[in-house]
Amino acid sequence: MIVYIARRMANYAVMIFVATSLAYFAAVTFMRPQTRLLQRTPRPTPEQVDTQLRLLELDPHMNAFERYWQWLTNIVLHWNWGMAPTGAAVNDEFLSRAIISARLVLLATLLSIIIGVALGVIAAARQYKLSDRLITYGTFFISVIPAPVIYLLVQMGGIKLNESAGSRLFFVTGMRSPRTPEEAWPKFVDEMQHLILPTVALTIVAYASYTLLQRSLLLDNVNADYVRTARAKGLTRMTAIRRHALRTSFIPVAQSIAFQLPGIFVGTFIIETVFAWQGLGRWTLDAITMSQSVNIAVAGVAFGGLMFAIGAIMADLSVAIVDPRARVS
Repeated sequence: MIVYIARRMANYAVMIFVATSLAYFAAVTFMRPQTRLLQRTPRPTPEQVDTQLRLLELDPHMNAFERYWQWLTNIVLHWNWGMAPTGAAVNDEFLSRAIISARLVLLATLLSIIIGVALGVIAAARQYKLSDRLITYGTFFISVIPAPVIYLLVQMGGIKLNESAGSRLFFVTGMRSPRTPEEAWPKFVDEMQHLILPTVALTIVAYASYTLLQRSLLLDNVNADYVRTARAKGLTRMTAIRRHALRTSFIPVAQSIAFQLPGIFVGTFIIETVFAWQGLGRWTLDAITMSQSVNIAVAGVAFGGLMFAIGAIMADLSVAIVDPRARVS
C-alpha cells in the first residue's frame, strides 16, 4: 500500500510540475501587470512601474524562460512563490485565503454528502412511491438550475427571513461584521450568521449529484441475490438494504466524493464572489481578471493540481476501505 501511494504521488508530482510550468509560460505571455499599475492615481510613469516590478522580480522586459528560471529557483530553494504586483507575498496571503475557503467548503461538503446519500437511499428503497418521486423530481429540478442563480435565491431568502423576523438573523454578504465583537461567544455567533447562508447555498448545489448517483447505484443492488438471501433469513427490506446493498453501491459514490471535494474547494470563486468572501477562489479570479498577477494565478493552478492528485489518491483508498475485496498493490 505504501509503495503504491508513493508511486502514485510521484506520478502526480510530475503531472503537477508540467501543468504548473505550462500555466506559468501562458500567464507570462498573456498577463500584463504593468497595465493595471499604470491606471493608479496619481498616475506613475512607465519607468516607475518597470522599476517597481523589477524590485519584485516581475521584470516584464525579461524573456519568459529567464522569468521562469527565476521563479522556479525561488520555489525549489526557498519555497517562495513570488510577489504580487502590489508587493504582497503570495506565501503569506495564500494560507489565510485557503483557511477562509476551507471554512466555507468543508461544512457544506459534509452536509451535502450526508443529505445526498440519505435521500438517495430513501428514494431507492421506496422506488416509484411518492417520496421517491418527490426526491427525484426535486433533485432533477435543482440540478438544472445554474449555481449562481441558486446562490442569489438563497440570498433573497435570507433577506426575506430577516424582514419577516424583524431582526437580522443572517448576513447575506461578508465573512464577519465590520465591528467584530471581542467576546468569544458573540464573535462565534456573528461568524455563524455570516456562514449559514453560503453553507446552505453550497450544500443545495452539491447534494444533487450524490442523491442521483446513490439512487441509481442502489437500485442496481436492491434486488440482487445476496439481498434476497438476507431477506429470506428474516431481515426487513430496509435492514437488508442498509447492511448489504448500500455498502456495495456506496463504493462508486465514495470515489465520486473523493474526486468532487477538490473540485468544490478549487471552484469556490463563484460563491465567494456572490457572498463577498475573501477566499482562495475569489483571490485567484481577481488575480487573473484584475491585477494580472502571474504568481498568484500560477499558485492557484498548482493548488488545483494538488487537490486533484489528493482526490485521486483518496478515491483509490476509499475503494480499499469500503470494499474489503479490493486490494491495492
